[in-house]
Amino acid sequence: MSYSRTSEPVKFERDCAAVMVPQGEAVTLPAGTSGYITQALGGSFTLFVDGNLFRVAGDDADAIGKARPAPLVLPEGAGDDEVEKLVWSQLRTCFDPEIPVDIVELGLVYECELGRNAEGERMVSVRMTLTAPGCGMGDILVEDVRTKVEAVPTIAEADVELVFDPPWNQSMMSDAARLETGMF
Repeated sequence: MSYSRTSEPVKFERDCAAVMVPQGEAVTLPAGTSGYITQALGGSFTLFVDGNLFRVAGDDADAIGKARPAPLVLPEGAGDDEVEKLVWSQLRTCFDPEIPVDIVELGLVYECELGRNAEGERMVSVRMTLTAPGCGMGDILVEDVRTKVEAVPTIAEADVELVFDPPWNQSMMSDAARLETGMF
């Protein structure tokens, strides 16, 4: 993925935390830096800047003149089914910065269970993997999942475990994901 004629140009309005893709290294892009949005999915942005790719979190969207994601809401007294539905919806907003398909469709989420801790608070346990074990974005994706699941109202904690057994392969992708990526 790189800059193309359809990539949207942007200029950083303030210093902004970012993550180099695919290395996963945290950096700060200074105000005045110019680049191009190559992917804007799930509330985060992948930008092409000076020959490199960077991921900017949705909470920093204002740095590139974009709106931050709206806070999540649940109806008063929402039951476990409604909460679980919103958790899965949140998982579908997690994207590999280089692949325009969410982690659920990619088949990276092996398990997602809603439960309660000893105090009766809602907890979520997620077991997930990566398309490649050596991916430098692994910790970033895990934290993205944790943050987005914990943003669901009434969720006290999300435990996200990165596993590599069974190893991921293309057959775990949904048909839609295979079509989107040309892996059919």
